[in-house]
Amino acid sequence: MEQIITLILDSGRTAMDMALYVLLPVMVVMLALMKLLESKGVLGWISNKLSPLVKLFGVPGLGIFAMLQIMFVSFNAPVATLAIMDRDGTARRAIASTLAVVLTMSQANVVFPMAVVGLDVPVIMITSLIGGLIAAAATYYLFARDPALDDDYSHTEHRAPELHEKKNVIQILSDGGQEGVKIVFASIPLLILALCFVNLLKLTGSIELLTTVLAPVLALVDLPESTVLPIVTKFIAGGTAMMGVTIDLLNQGAMTSTDLNRIAGFIINPFDVAGVAILMAAGRRVSSVARAAVLGAIVGTVVRGILHLIIF
Repeated sequence: MEQIITLILDSGRTAMDMALYVLLPVMVVMLALMKLLESKGVLGWISNKLSPLVKLFGVPGLGIFAMLQIMFVSFNAPVATLAIMDRDGTARRAIASTLAVVLTMSQANVVFPMAVVGLDVPVIMITSLIGGLIAAAATYYLFARDPALDDDYSHTEHRAPELHEKKNVIQILSDGGQEGVKIVFASIPLLILALCFVNLLKLTGSIELLTTVLAPVLALVDLPESTVLPIVTKFIAGGTAMMGVTIDLLNQGAMTSTDLNRIAGFIINPFDVAGVAILMAAGRRVSSVARAAVLGAIVGTVVRGILHLIIF
């Protein structure tokens, strides 16, 4: 019993250190900046300007806003945009392609904190766009081509949500910072539980078993055994937990920043059980196209992963 209590305390200490000294500063600044850009109409302007280009991949104008949200806010930020698409008559085929993009692209709440430990942000942004658009096209033209999914499709331009009351820059930045604080503190319970679970797997020898099974496969692409733990954690417990485990391994010297960048294309995205469930909760029409979006996301994620293996 004493060993279990020690495990819980160690996991909690690691999670709190990460939340307060890595996640919190980055997310407060990024959310404040995004809130300001949103209030000034910059994000809406970018969405409308890029709309003709992304329509070629089956992504509607509002889908660009979802892409900006996941790249610069957090993995759950596009839920609001998907909810709007669920209600505003956007075709389910277009919703499916947007969901596939979101599932494939890297989320800001993991990317920016991990930049501190050597993640190559420009490369992961570029591969996110490439993989995301490929996922969208695969979904739109292959997996969601049923004519029934073209219901009520509108190519009208969309604007970013506007503030209902007039606020000055300081108030807007403060609101964004408070949203960042809420996101970080909301992630703490999951982070602690995930780290406890991973440490329990270590304690019981399950990680060694998984490492033995997966190590030969990873060796084929020149990845060390230490990368098994982040990969397994990602798909079991999600991106936030993966980040915690990976940063811990990097601090211990068990992984290098090169190893991180090589696997980043596969694991830095919301494409896991928890991520899919949260995004599907945006609405009934969104959940109805989840299968097609998941298939498209598999294509996009594989492309991203291969690009990272080639580049690094």
